[in-house]
Amino acid sequence: MKTATRPAYRPYVAVVTAARRLSPHFARITFTCPDFEVFGTDRRDQRVKIVLPGADGRLCDIGQYDPEAIDNGEWYTRWRDLPDEERMPFRTYTVRRIDPEALELDIDFVLHHDAGPAGSWAESATAGDSILVVGPDARSEDSAQGIDFHPGTAQRLLLAGDETAAPAICAILEGLGPGFVVDAFVEVPTIDDALPVGPGALPVTWLARDERPHGEALIEAVESWAAGSRAVLERAAAPRPQELEDIDLDVDLLWDSPADGEGEFYAWIAGESQTVKTLRRLLVQGHGVDRKRVAFMGYWRDGQVERTV
Repeated sequence: MKTATRPAYRPYVAVVTAARRLSPHFARITFTCPDFEVFGTDRRDQRVKIVLPGADGRLCDIGQYDPEAIDNGEWYTRWRDLPDEERMPFRTYTVRRIDPEALELDIDFVLHHDAGPAGSWAESATAGDSILVVGPDARSEDSAQGIDFHPGTAQRLLLAGDETAAPAICAILEGLGPGFVVDAFVEVPTIDDALPVGPGALPVTWLARDERPHGEALIEAVESWAAGSRAVLERAAAPRPQELEDIDLDVDLLWDSPADGEGEFYAWIAGESQTVKTLRRLLVQGHGVDRKRVAFMGYWRDGQVERTV
């Protein structure tokens, strides 16, 4: 039974059961936890927090073993109040698959040569390793928090992102019902990083970056798509001219996911912030698309680490 008083998210002590390389730059880690039986199943592009262990494998104390702390939603307060030497970093990831009956959770990690702490952990993860996952609680009325995919009535969709958005785009495609027309573009480091999508899901156009600058291939693909989709975009136009605020990416978070609304068209864009900002301007200012029909999420900023908020 769902309740309004139970926090939307809670910490889970997750143990690695399998770690496999999907491609040169993707690894899929499968976790188990007895409490996954209450893990939320809304999925789509739902975000979770991965609280990394210390170098010795120790997990920091954010109330994961305290039922009262879990029920009161204290995990972030406890994490923030830890001494610096005990406060392990956390990073944001997407639920790729959750099976509460099997007590299994899959999360796909992007691996780079200059990997950060989360990528480094994933690259060396082996069965038996423990980590903290802060994820949705199915018993909460707010268990769908952390989802930014809100197409409303739209069935004509544009999904665009880089490799950090690939797990979310694949999960969205796998969860769509019949009747949708979708163009999905994902820029990845190499063509060997094209990931399999579940049976029956609409296809993805994988764009190999290779030696090109980050985002260039994705921007070109969306520009070409928009030029050939003028009729769709005209019907999605705002009733009056729109202005976009100038967002300072070195200071401000580039993030907006409008609520479900009316309309035929909806765009979901995520990945590196400068690329996302360019694509948003292309659609909203370049083609007049109503900004209420465009969700945009700057998952990361080139040259910066993730904000832990």
